[in-house]
Amino acid sequence: MDRRGLDTRDVTRIVAFAAILAVLGLPGAIPIGGSVPITAQTLGVMLAGAVLGAWRGAAAVVLFLALVLAGLPLLSGGRGGAGVFVGPSAGYLFGWILGAFVVGLVVRLGGRRPVWWRTAVGCFLGGALVVYAIGIPVQSMVTGLGLRETAVTSAAFLPGDLLKTVAATVVTMALWRAYPRAFGNPTRVRA
Repeated sequence: MDRRGLDTRDVTRIVAFAAILAVLGLPGAIPIGGSVPITAQTLGVMLAGAVLGAWRGAAAVVLFLALVLAGLPLLSGGRGGAGVFVGPSAGYLFGWILGAFVVGLVVRLGGRRPVWWRTAVGCFLGGALVVYAIGIPVQSMVTGLGLRETAVTSAAFLPGDLLKTVAATVVTMALWRAYPRAFGNPTRVRA
């Protein structure tokens, strides 16, 4: 964010992406036999960072998680409340915040406009690897399963996260071409 802070349009974008995260939970979760399901919501995390940038993307995720903490059933499968923040998927949820931030840092590196390769790298790095780096140790601790075994079982998420990376890259680049103002104040993003 720049020194001026958030303006009304920024707040609107943050709220809109929190809503997108909620909508991506509607299809429900795909159980993979473990304690953490596959969801479409990580796509929303990638898009929030890619479109809103690091700080605003992370703010959208924080807003979404605050609504979940307040008890709204916004996570896939209609889950919500404080209990989800102490369960096996808690680390992944917290990882979404840093993940969106890292996506935004990479995609908008130095205030530049998004380009496809930086968007793809940022989405996979932040939206998958950073989320795993926080989610796997917490899942291991909560479930009592060893770190190595948890990491191996979490490999089932990789194909879906690669598909989400491609989808987030395509959507981000299409949105940039069609409506660059969605990315914030044009004076803050160099052409």
